[in-house]
Formats: sequence, structure tokens, C-alpha cells
Amino acid sequence: MRNLDDVDWERWSPQVQATLLFVVREGRILLIHKKRGLGAGKINGPGGKLEPGEAPLAGAIREVQEEIGVTPTGVEPRGEIRFQFTDGLRLHGFVFAASGCVGEPRESDEARPLWVAVDRIPYAQMWADDVFWMPWLLEGRRFVGCALFDGDRLLGQRFEPLPAEPRVASE
Repeated sequence: MRNLDDVDWERWSPQVQATLLFVVREGRILLIHKKRGLGAGKINGPGGKLEPGEAPLAGAIREVQEEIGVTPTGVEPRGEIRFQFTDGLRLHGFVFAASGCVGEPRESDEARPLWVAVDRIPYAQMWADDVFWMPWLLEGRRFVGCALFDGDRLLGQRFEPLPAEPRVASE
């Protein structure tokens, strides 16, 4: 498995379901420096594995509370990503954006929070696929995609924005 087309995406099913949540407000995005687990040493959004039977939204909020001690507000789903790793790991990621949060971010044994200007996102210190979909997240657009990694090296990716949902006029 060396390129994206080597993966049978039609039959692909995840071993792990996980979340990422990005608070974006006042021209800044809340990121973390991950201390342990998958992606340790990288900059990312807070998130993690879903508990059995846990809904993605509930899991995303729980993970942010556990990792950096804030409660996100105005949370909206933005994307879904299927990650295939050459070691066999298959991870389905649910990506959310929030317009605010209650509380002040604090460091934990899992993560060190940092606010970054949206025009200074440190992509070079993040997972290599983030640069392809993060602009859509920041624009308020939804997206789907898949990525193939060998360790933390991106071998291939395919992302696409989803059509905007129709707005219902209020009466």
C-alpha cells in the first residue's frame, strides 16, 4: 500500500473513530501541541477517540474539556476524513469548528494549548493533510476526504468541499 488508489475505499471500515475540534474566533484558532498518543509532538486541534456508543459531537466536546479545560460553544460539523495508515490503522475522523469557548485554555498531561492567528497556522508542524482542508474549515465550508499515511508521512490525499447547505428563509 504505497498510494491512495491501493486502498479499497468502497469496502474500507474504521477500527477507530475520533474527533478534532477547532475553536475559531476573532481571527485566531485554538490549537494544541500534542504531548502523547497518535501525533505526539505535532500541532493539531484538540480531540481524540470516541467512547463506545458516543456520538461524534459529544465526544468532540468531551475531548476538548479533558485536554484543555474549556467548553466549546457554537459547535458545527465541518468534515469527515478517512485515514488509512500503512501499518493497518484505519481511523475515521469527525472534524468540528466552534465559534467560541467558555473558560480559559489550560495545559494538561495530553496537550499544551495555543492561540494562533488564522493567517499564521503552523502547517509545517501539523499533519501534512491539514493544509488541504483547513482553509475550508476556516471559510465555514464542509468537506470530506481521505488520506494515506506511512507513519506521519503523507503518501496521498483526496479532499473535496461539499455543496453549501440551502438556507431556509424564516417567515
